[in-house]
Amino acid sequence: MAGTDKTRNQVLGPAPFVVLVNPQLGENIGTAARAMANFGLHELRLVSPRDGWPNDKALTSSSGANWIIERAAVHQSLTAAVEDASYVYATTARPRGMTKEVITPEQAGRDMRARIARSERVGLLFGRERWGLNNDEVSLADIIVTAPVNPAFASLNIAQAVLLVGYEWYKLEAASLGQETPELAALDGPGLQTPDTRPATKEELFGFFDHLERELDAAGFFKTADKKPGMLRNIRNLYARAALTEQEVRSLRGMVASLTRAHERRKENEK
Repeated sequence: MAGTDKTRNQVLGPAPFVVLVNPQLGENIGTAARAMANFGLHELRLVSPRDGWPNDKALTSSSGANWIIERAAVHQSLTAAVEDASYVYATTARPRGMTKEVITPEQAGRDMRARIARSERVGLLFGRERWGLNNDEVSLADIIVTAPVNPAFASLNIAQAVLLVGYEWYKLEAASLGQETPELAALDGPGLQTPDTRPATKEELFGFFDHLERELDAAGFFKTADKKPGMLRNIRNLYARAALTEQEVRSLRGMVASLTRAHERRKENEK
């Protein structure tokens, strides 16, 4: 269970509830719960699970998301499972031939976030492993959520579907990327990461350019004076694109100095 820290308290803020309609296998319920936990969804409702409830395989397959499994509510009908909701999203990959708005998971994530902010109760419907939701069940929802998938292979398993929609819900509030460890904090966002160093200043970068130019001059790298300015521009652009850190600039200068000393020793030995 890499990436799971059971020592941390779960922060169970307002979130959509997840409804699995007539799920067949306990393992699929467990993996769906795990996907829910990944993205801050914590209320699971089951409609007539085929193999009964509670289910030990669901708990085992949840990979530590036991609080979701243990608090799951079982309902005998879908209407009972969603009666307290003000808005319901039905997930499906197939066209239904009914007059109902269709949105993507990304649009659903934004819409759910706005509704939850208004203190609405919203639910997410996921169908059976083999054939999803039937048309009568979809008709109970306010809107359809359909992902842009390969039309020749559009089927997702329950956990994949929950994870996909859960990600779109959670990404809008996520304050960091990944998991905090005892050694390092979670990443505060995408982009260049510079632990234990910082981006190099222009002064440091210009100092490296001057150092490198002097040593290249001494080594006879610039064969003709008229080509030297263009070659220097290319060298500077190369290193400028690299977005060097302070540590990297020091390492590069150390490399140049080491090569220079080695070259001087060889010249001395030749004498």
